[in-house]
Amino acid sequence: MPIPTALTPTDLATVTAFADLPADTLAWLLAHGEGRAYADDEPIVEPGQPAEFMMGILRGGIQFYTVKGGQRDPVFRVQAGQVSGVLPYSRLRVIAGQGVATGETLLYLLHRDLFPGLENASPELVQRLVGIMNDRSRDQVRAQERDDKLRALGKLSAGLAHELNNPAAAIARAADALARRVGAKPALFVELVGHCPSPEAMRALTGLAVATAPAPLSALARSDAEDDLAVWLETQGVSDGYGLAPVFLEAGLTAEALAATAALLPEAARPAAFAWLEGQLTTMQLVRDVQEAGGRISKLVADVKTYSHMDRAGGFEPLDVTAGLESTLNMLGFQLRRKSVRLVRDYAPGLPAINGQVSSLNQVWTNLLDNAIDALPAQGGKITLRTEREGRFVRVLLTDNGSGIPADVLPHIFEPFYTTKQAGDGSGLGLDIAQQIIRQHNGRLEVQSVPGRTEFCAWLPVAE
Repeated sequence: MPIPTALTPTDLATVTAFADLPADTLAWLLAHGEGRAYADDEPIVEPGQPAEFMMGILRGGIQFYTVKGGQRDPVFRVQAGQVSGVLPYSRLRVIAGQGVATGETLLYLLHRDLFPGLENASPELVQRLVGIMNDRSRDQVRAQERDDKLRALGKLSAGLAHELNNPAAAIARAADALARRVGAKPALFVELVGHCPSPEAMRALTGLAVATAPAPLSALARSDAEDDLAVWLETQGVSDGYGLAPVFLEAGLTAEALAATAALLPEAARPAAFAWLEGQLTTMQLVRDVQEAGGRISKLVADVKTYSHMDRAGGFEPLDVTAGLESTLNMLGFQLRRKSVRLVRDYAPGLPAINGQVSSLNQVWTNLLDNAIDALPAQGGKITLRTEREGRFVRVLLTDNGSGIPADVLPHIFEPFYTTKQAGDGSGLGLDIAQQIIRQHNGRLEVQSVPGRTEFCAWLPVAE
């Protein structure tokens, strides 16, 4: 339990905000406030308590924690000589975290009900305290913005890592298969030429190694075609006809296409010839897989470059809004697929450029899309992106069929630190930052919401 403690003007003067105050001001503070001593690690404030006192730390300090699910995480520490708690003109009403004494701690406490009297007694001190509050608010906003950016970066990084992992794994698998195929080729070639096929037969065989697009078949028709081809291959002495048939059909080669070449080959050479042909077709397909996967990685790198604006100076310039939307969608592709979101694009053709900062606007699109994805159900969600020209403005509309924004929440949606998400999932700054960015572009951000339909609309002026 805290112990009431008598204080002196010398004690108060150790607080920076109280330094050099007139003697009558210090006397007023001593007459209307109180001193309390706390043992090391003793709780000073708890989450949910009313924010009632300004606290001057005379000795020791206070470590503040956020409390989530029975666990507490350190946030910041206030040392001797500093002021904490509620300050004049502060809107803080409820304590959000836990404050614990660090070492033997001595506090000066002044109840917020006495702030009007303090302003009459010392306008100078109130001005100092308001300055401290403003500095504290700015630091908190910067920290929350940094946390929001890190949280967004974490989501994007996780999605990007997943996107890169798929083509990288495909390249690794194809490379492994290629190594096995290439290693087997010399032996197959030696076996084939050992039967002395004619040059005409060799030209016909190598001509088949150029795959063609097969006619589309139903699953049942394809299964029947594979059976027929496998049986024919076995009549040609191929022991693994069912292993070779799918590769040949994928390359558009049927029994009729293979029969002409088979007629040119010695009967004993046909198993080695068709095995060599299957290996060549598979090798070419694996090469195409590597090229496709490498192209996917290159596209992802290009998307990151476009999204992050790394190749530009960062100033305002004419921009294609659609390009920014597409790069953001590509960066959030994993999140969209994870919820099986149906994405509808309705971009107006011939849309004029707007004057803006692509990195800032991409942050807006990321915040809006991230919120929309969070609002959607686990399956069956739909997001519509629409662009259109409205007079001297380009309008970007993002609509989702999620749960909607409650009517009592909607008026506060752009207020800083206002959030309906669980603790740790958001600071409530995302939409406030988005609104500020749109305003910096001389535009405005609007929202309409009913259950099952929420629409954000960004108005951006056309570049002159």
